[in-house]
Amino acid sequence: MAALGYYDVIIRPVVTEKSMGEMAEKKYTFFVHPEANKSQIKEAVEKMFDGVKVEKVSTMNCPTKTKRRNSKGGITVGTTAKTKKAIVKLTEDSKDIELFSGL
Repeated sequence: MAALGYYDVIIRPVVTEKSMGEMAEKKYTFFVHPEANKSQIKEAVEKMFDGVKVEKVSTMNCPTKTKRRNSKGGITVGTTAKTKKAIVKLTEDSKDIELFSGL
């Protein structure tokens, strides 16, 4: 695979009740590229958002799930996409990420 640029690493933020509650502790959750490592994620967050310093990055791989649906020809079986999530903890003196400020 080609080298990942910092703009390829972060796909989108995770907006759930739990992730919004962790924002008070300066923890932000993102869907990231499945082949990105922790140092690439840290670099991408610091470059994309001004004044942000990352203290810690935790990652988790979310495996595929089997899904079934009925169609005219019978039951069709497929799988969902494999994803990877990263929880980024910012330092105490870091600015908040502006993307989440209005929520």
